[in-house]
Amino acid sequence: MADNWDEVSYVISSSYRVVVLQRLADSPATPSRIATDTDRSITHVSRSLQGLREHDLVELLVSENRQKGRVYGITDRGEEVWKTIEAQNLA
Repeated sequence: MADNWDEVSYVISSSYRVVVLQRLADSPATPSRIATDTDRSITHVSRSLQGLREHDLVELLVSENRQKGRVYGITDRGEEVWKTIEAQNLA
């Protein structure tokens, strides 16, 4: 748990990353679904997903070459980071 502070810091430094990770902690979703559910723009959601993916906190659950209906889910590491954020009341 203590080794994920870099990721925790990365997530909480952007409110967009926080809401995207929080939304995916509930269930997998497409970027447009996340945007609708969190009342954020699709552009910000997509950018957040990209960054979270690079940090191995979320993953693409469908084929890389799908352009529409790309479903994202939270990784085990992302789950751990989210639990830390919640436990420490950082969100």
